[in-house]
Amino acid sequence: MREPCGASALPAPGRWLGVVGVQPDEPPIRAPRGAALLAAAATVVGGPAELAVWRAWHDGRSQPGRAAPAERDPALLCFSRSAPGEPGGFAATVEAIAEAARPVCVLASGDPGFFGAVRALATRFGRDALEVVPGVSSVALAFAHLALPWDDAVVVSAHGRSPGPALELATAGVRSGRSVALLADPQATPAALAAGLCRRGFGDREGAIFVELGGPDETVAAGPLATLRNQGVAPGQRALLVIPSAALDREPVPSWTALPSGASGAPTSSPPGGFDLPVDSLAYQRGQVTKPEVRAVVLAKLDPPADGVCWDVGAGSGSVALACVRLRPGLRAFAIERDPAATADITANATALGVEVAVVTGEAPAALGGLPAPDCVFVGGGGTPVLEAVWEQVPPGTRVVATLAALARAERAGALLGNLVQVQVSSGRPLPDGAWRLAAENPVFVAWGARP
Repeated sequence: MREPCGASALPAPGRWLGVVGVQPDEPPIRAPRGAALLAAAATVVGGPAELAVWRAWHDGRSQPGRAAPAERDPALLCFSRSAPGEPGGFAATVEAIAEAARPVCVLASGDPGFFGAVRALATRFGRDALEVVPGVSSVALAFAHLALPWDDAVVVSAHGRSPGPALELATAGVRSGRSVALLADPQATPAALAAGLCRRGFGDREGAIFVELGGPDETVAAGPLATLRNQGVAPGQRALLVIPSAALDREPVPSWTALPSGASGAPTSSPPGGFDLPVDSLAYQRGQVTKPEVRAVVLAKLDPPADGVCWDVGAGSGSVALACVRLRPGLRAFAIERDPAATADITANATALGVEVAVVTGEAPAALGGLPAPDCVFVGGGGTPVLEAVWEQVPPGTRVVATLAALARAERAGALLGNLVQVQVSSGRPLPDGAWRLAAENPVFVAWGARP
């Protein structure tokens, strides 16, 4: 059982590590329990802004009635936000906490359980060592500034991570019509994140960049993402990018759904990000479509990256390019097709699915000139001459997958790419008496490999 909020002792002997969320512009430690943890601490940990809050509190500039300070001043550990992986960064500070005098109180900005210090501290020391007193998160402050709800917002952190996956999640959120908040990083600045969304076709979407939100140096820049991609942020400043939903009157997305009694819970349709595109959902010219079962094997071998470039050469209906973009929203896909009727189908299919695919009308390999270098390539048409030309042109490490119908061509493709498999599918067909039979489809060879 916890002690009363005003008590200065920790609630249990094992809980020696307090984690208190604060706001830089509020020197008072408003939560009584947070003040108690801070007063009892033998070591106080924080970044420069948080330790400034501690100094103001310690010097008596806080609200009257705060918990009495300890008999002697605690030791101070300061970590740097601008270099999280270097000496003085938080990762190194976590290890220093292990050797620090106890009890320890970590001051963190906002809500330390929301992409904050709690994860690293609980992983290192165990949850039983922690007592957490949260403040208001920067995301909550940002949406409050915009007077917007955020119960269905997509919140993504790029802090300490590659920006590719963060942009993938943000792109999916924007496409679904939800508000998006991106927590930035020195390596993934708000401007860089805005530029990434512009490359995905969202340059006209309104957004806002919040810097040092809640502090005395708070700044807000609002406007189209095409403008925000030029907005600079000083090194070490805390920043986030918010893209509000275009529909303020939308219904919130529930976090769970109660199924009626007897419901199985099985989805009734393919999810928005899925790649199972039935043939009858696509416009295509005769024979110019990769069947879903073969496409599943192709995608597994293609392994499209979260943020890169994919070529679909001899695209036909564009089913592989479309599936790649649905599976990886951050991917830039180029569908190359010589048949104008087929390129019209690709455009129509992309529009119907609400995804973006760049369509190139022309014959490979000549039509490949000027395209950005790919991370993966699917060759669905043109035969082995086109495949060999692609193989010679792509950069080392590029994954190439091809489908072929003739055994002689498949042998050449397998020898070139290094791997070959035959995909044989039999489709179920109902009989008049209610039984089912299996009807064999034409076998397809799939060759794949990575350019040395």
